[in-house]
Amino acid sequence: MSLQSRSWYAVHVKTNFEKVAATILEGKSLEVYLPAYQKPRRWSDRIKDIECPLFPGYVFCRFDVNNRLPVLSTTGVLSIVGAGRVPASISDEELSAVRMIVESGLAATPWPFLRVGQRVVIRKGPLSGMEGILLAQRNKYRIVVSISLLQRSIAAEIDTDLVCATQPRFVRQAQAASIV
Repeated sequence: MSLQSRSWYAVHVKTNFEKVAATILEGKSLEVYLPAYQKPRRWSDRIKDIECPLFPGYVFCRFDVNNRLPVLSTTGVLSIVGAGRVPASISDEELSAVRMIVESGLAATPWPFLRVGQRVVIRKGPLSGMEGILLAQRNKYRIVVSISLLQRSIAAEIDTDLVCATQPRFVRQAQAASIV
């Protein structure tokens, strides 16, 4: 079995079928990851926190790419994200960064996908060593981590004392080209 055949893939599911699809896929002995966050929901008589997926419409699943029928035949599954009919795997670093944020206990929320911005690395704390994009919003700072394939991101509030700036990748590549 090749290395890519056991990579993580994004599985596109019907709206509000994330938990159902994840449960069925786990029942098929597949490794599944459904990152979630708490969102306040208002009813007429109360406000209650409900669990919502960080990436609505998607479940992450590790499976043999050459045996994807069990995934595609799952209730609620629409497709496996990829180029044409070829599934595209998700970088382990991107999914690990999402896991770190979810498991850190920090407040995380879905965030619009960003291609450019100031990249930072967290120096200490529960997210130590993780890189992301630093944003400021209403006098609070957030680090944004993205899943490039889905063009979706999540954000977590951070203390700016914990981060230091890194050089943008495109600058490093340009500098490397000018040295040659």
